[in-house]
Amino acid sequence: MALPPRAFFTLYETATRWGCTIADLAGWASEGKLNIVTGIPLAICGPDKVSGKISISPMDMLPLFRRSGTGPTTIHLMRVKPECGSDWAYVTEPVDGITVSIADLLISGHDVLRFEDEHDLLRRVGGGTGTLSPYDWEGMYVALTRRVHEHGLPGTQTELIAEMQDWFGDVAESGDVPDESTIRRRLRPFWRAPRGDS
Repeated sequence: MALPPRAFFTLYETATRWGCTIADLAGWASEGKLNIVTGIPLAICGPDKVSGKISISPMDMLPLFRRSGTGPTTIHLMRVKPECGSDWAYVTEPVDGITVSIADLLISGHDVLRFEDEHDLLRRVGGGTGTLSPYDWEGMYVALTRRVHEHGLPGTQTELIAEMQDWFGDVAESGDVPDESTIRRRLRPFWRAPRGDS
């Protein structure tokens, strides 16, 4: 059985995955292209109590994202956006704000995949290292070609991904199957091409 997709990536993992810097991620987040989140213990924001997952504004944490690498690794946040809220909440306790570490800043797995879809990052993800993949991608492409030739494409991309996961499960000697998000990135160009999507 395949594991579910990753729920979160750290900023460092995302930057490595995309071949960019965390300063780039902060810039894209400040323009609304990504949402950076973290988890906090209980804090008081005026009349409200806030804890758990919150969104942050990169511009509130700008020293953390210095390209020179001379910035701090933690900062005190004075405002946060609760997970189920649409407005910023200003921290009143602790009085000096909530201590947040750059190592604890995250981007949701869904946000990462959406960004990769929108910016066609397939060629950059996990490529270019010269290492051999543990999965038989060429065999999957042959199975995909046979499936399309004999039966056409299924109604949804999710169905196609499930079929290819089943194929990996049938042929993998170790029983190791790529996760859904990895197969989706490999299949995306084939799924989009017949529809004329760029």
